[in-house]
Amino acid sequence: MLKSKKAISPILATLLLIVIAVAAIVVTYAWVMTYMSSATSQAGIMLHEDNPPLNWPSGKIVIIVRNTGTSDATIDAVYVGLSGNLTLIPPSNIVYSPTSKIVLKNGGTITITVTYPWISKTTYYFRIAPLVGESLVFQETAP
Repeated sequence: MLKSKKAISPILATLLLIVIAVAAIVVTYAWVMTYMSSATSQAGIMLHEDNPPLNWPSGKIVIIVRNTGTSDATIDAVYVGLSGNLTLIPPSNIVYSPTSKIVLKNGGTITITVTYPWISKTTYYFRIAPLVGESLVFQETAP
């Protein structure tokens, strides 16, 4: 009774293993490429506070941000506050120069003017958050 059963042929078994291996390679390749494209787009944005760091006209704070990365950055939010208590600045209190929120790649700059009441000799904390990538976090003391 056992001798009457037929097994799969060695050629068909080899082809089946090759198809399974190729399918696994394709799935792995797709996953790695998706992960790498996401990681490289985030790493392509590198925001820095430019020199001079800040200008403090009456009732306003002027921040110059430079992007030394390989991708354009779009500024999503600006936060200002005291000692870890940062508050989101509403869009009506922010002026971008140029008027676009985009900081161009390879050394492009943007000037952000924030209407915010400040006190002389007080340390303020800032966070400039792009849509994608790492936020620029720094602190400055008002003159």
